[in-house]
This record gives sequence, structure tokens and C-alpha cells, in this order.
Amino acid sequence: MPQKQFETRITRLFNIRHPVLAGGLMWLSDAPYVAAVVNAGGMGFITSRSSATMAEFEGQLGHCAALTGDKPFGVNLSTSRHTAVPLMDYLDAALAAGVRHFETAGRAPADDLIRRIRDAGAMVIHKVPLLRHALTAERLGVDAVAIVGMECGGHPGANTDMPAMLGGALAAGKLRIPYAIGGGIGHGSQILAALAMGADAVVLGTRFLAGEEISAHPAYKARMVAAGADDHMVCFAGNQPLGGAWRVLNNATAREVRAREAAGRTDYADFAELTRGSLQKEAAYGGGDVEAGMLSMGAAVAFIDQVEPIAAIMDRLMAQAAAAQNRITTLIRS
Repeated sequence: MPQKQFETRITRLFNIRHPVLAGGLMWLSDAPYVAAVVNAGGMGFITSRSSATMAEFEGQLGHCAALTGDKPFGVNLSTSRHTAVPLMDYLDAALAAGVRHFETAGRAPADDLIRRIRDAGAMVIHKVPLLRHALTAERLGVDAVAIVGMECGGHPGANTDMPAMLGGALAAGKLRIPYAIGGGIGHGSQILAALAMGADAVVLGTRFLAGEEISAHPAYKARMVAAGADDHMVCFAGNQPLGGAWRVLNNATAREVRAREAAGRTDYADFAELTRGSLQKEAAYGGGDVEAGMLSMGAAVAFIDQVEPIAAIMDRLMAQAAAAQNRITTLIRS
């Protein structure tokens, strides 16, 4: 393995070259994508909830193992959403396949979940929106936390006010365990800034959406390339019964959701046909209709300028981080 450019508690914990974690992307964090991130020196997580059956999930695990060789990869487990297969069944299948790195997201992981992961010699990083949640997860015994800011694509949980860099700075000195930060990060200089403030890694999602290995229609990837920093919008802000804030592409579906919110509609049934996962998966990611579905995306999409391999994106990010480090060195010397 090539020498690590930056060595942190998280690169050691995951045994990875770069302090970059690819957060679980619903419907898109499959074996080819996760393996590409892992082979590029980061850590990726297959989203268990994207598999409708255990056979499908086990197929993803086997495919990823074949693509990564002896490199470890991770699995994302949702602790708060309905899953097609019971959560513990996903965990047991992953452990049986040799997976030892888990990302949990949603409610604080239960004691029995952490215990079963730990008893298997595995580790868990829990994703949270705020420092107080990170401290709770630390008390529960997780190995690390990822603190995602309000800028992140998808669901930032209850966080609609705390930016990623501020949340990361507040965590410095407060947490004993390693932590990553995510939200709006798409340039290597931001990686260096996160490390400088005390974080051990960054979480990236949006920046990888036009990666060659992403299993999505070319028209969707072309839309990601064309998107700018203001092409996202937030729906359901402050509406926990409907899942809480959701940062997505500003498309026809999202605008209709916002129109119904403005009209005072608050029941899940008022939005069900617009937010169903099959609309994202089949119409947008599968069929290329970028106006269909709630398509998770953050402002870091502005850094996407072409469709390219994940390895090329990672190399560019780390080159940018090195350039930023050199600039700081120059400033200090002067």
C-alpha cells in the first residue's frame, strides 16, 4: 500500500490511505461504488437498506469482496428506518461475509447492536448531526462518530442550523474518540481545514455522484456535472413526522413538495407518491429523468466538473489538500 499522505486516528482505525469516508448513498452505495472508494484509498459503506432481499444483499457483499481483494470495506446500517430485512439479519450476513467496519445512522445504536458488533471483533462509526448526539454515541461505546452539518446532501437529521466546520470545531477537545465531519465538502482544501481543526477524516457523498462507478443513468450524472452551488433546496425542514430536513436537487418533484408544504399539507399521505424510493431508483437513477424523485444532493455538487473514475476524484482531492498544506507552510515561513 502506498504511503499515507495524512495519518490520523481514523486512517489507522480503518487501515486506509486517505482520511476520506464515503457516506452511504441510498440506492447508489452498491458494490462497484464502494469498491472503487476502497481501492482509491478511502472507506465506503454498502447501504444494507438498498437491498430488498437478503439474497440481494449477500450478492452485493460477495461482489464487493471480489472487487476489493483483501481490502476491507464497510456496511451502512440504518437504526431508525424501516428495512426490508431485519437490521440484525443484515448485520449477521455482513459479519459472516467478513465485514468488520460498520456505519450506523439514525437513532443512537442500541446496546445489543454495539455488543454484537464488538463481540465479532468489528468496529462502528455512528453518524450524528450535532455534538450532543456525538457525546451520547461516545458514551454508548462506538469507536468513532461522523458529525454531519446542515450543508450535507440528504438528511442532516435535526440539524438545520449547524454548519459542518463549526460543528467540527466545537467537537475538538470535547470528544475522546476519533471523529469525522461532513457536509458541503468537495475540495481538498476543506479536507486540510477539517484535519487542522481536529477532525480525523471527512465524509463525502455529493462530490462522488458523477463518479464512473456510480450505478446511475448518464443523464443523471450529466445533471450533476451541470449543477451549481445553488441548485439544491431543503424540504421538510423542522417537520420530523415527515422525516425531517432533506437537502435535494432543485427539480420538479422537490418544488412540488415545497408547494404542498406551503399549502399547509402535513400528512405523510400528502407526499408519499413524491418521496417513494422507487421514484428515485427507477425513474431518476435508472431512467435518467432528473425531474423525478427526491434526489439527495448538497452544494458540493459545484465541485463536479466531469464524469470520471472515483480514483481520479480521490487523487485530485488529495492533490488539492497537499497544495493547501504547502500554502499554509509558505504563509508560516513568511
